[in-house]
Amino acid sequence: MASPRTFAAKPAVAPPSLWDPVVRLSHWGIAVAVLLNALVTKGGSPTHVSLGWLAMALLLMRLVWGVLGPVEARFSAFPPNPVAAIRHMAQLVTGRVDHYASHNPAGALMVYAFWVSLSVVILTGLYLTGGATPMQVAADQAAVASGDWSALIRDSDGESPDGDKSLRHTAEEVHDVAANLLLFLAALHVAGVFVESRAMRRNLVKPMVLGDRRK
Repeated sequence: MASPRTFAAKPAVAPPSLWDPVVRLSHWGIAVAVLLNALVTKGGSPTHVSLGWLAMALLLMRLVWGVLGPVEARFSAFPPNPVAAIRHMAQLVTGRVDHYASHNPAGALMVYAFWVSLSVVILTGLYLTGGATPMQVAADQAAVASGDWSALIRDSDGESPDGDKSLRHTAEEVHDVAANLLLFLAALHVAGVFVESRAMRRNLVKPMVLGDRRK
C-alpha cells in the first residue's frame, strides 16, 4: 500500500520583526507637529510655520523611503485597496485577522488619506506664507512689531488686490478644512488601532515606539 502523500503547509504571512527607524520617526514626528499646530500654536506664527516645515520634511523623507526603504516600508507593500480594507474590517468583527508584512489594507487607506490631507495643508500653508522660511516669518513679524511695515509692503507688490484676497481666502478655507480632516483621521486611526489591538490581542502601539513587532 502506498504511503499517503504529504504536503508542506503554506507559511502564514508574518510581519517583519521591526518597524524601521525612518517609519517610526516620520510617524511620530508628523503626529506631534500636526497636533501642536492644531491645538497649541497660533496660525502664522514662527513656531506654527516651523512645525509645518518639519512636517513637510518628514513627509518628504517618508515618501522617498517608500521607494528606497526596506520592503515593508515601500508603497508596493501596502497598495490602496478599498475592497481588501472592507474585508479586513469584517474580519475584525470575527476576531480572525490576517497578518500583513506592512500596513493592513484598512491602515493603508488611512496612511494615504493622511498623506494627501497633510500635503494639502502644507501646500496651502506655503502659499499663505509666500514660501517664507520660519526665520523670515519671525524677522518680518519682529519688523512689523517695531513699526517697520516694509515687509508687508514688499509682499503686496505686484498683486491684484481683489483676486489675491479671494484666492487667499480660498486657501485659508482649504487649509482649515484639511487641518480639521487630519484631526478626524488621527482620531479614526487611534480608534482603529484600539479595535485591532483587541482583536489581535497584541499591543500595536508599542512596536511603533520601540520597533519590535513580535511582541
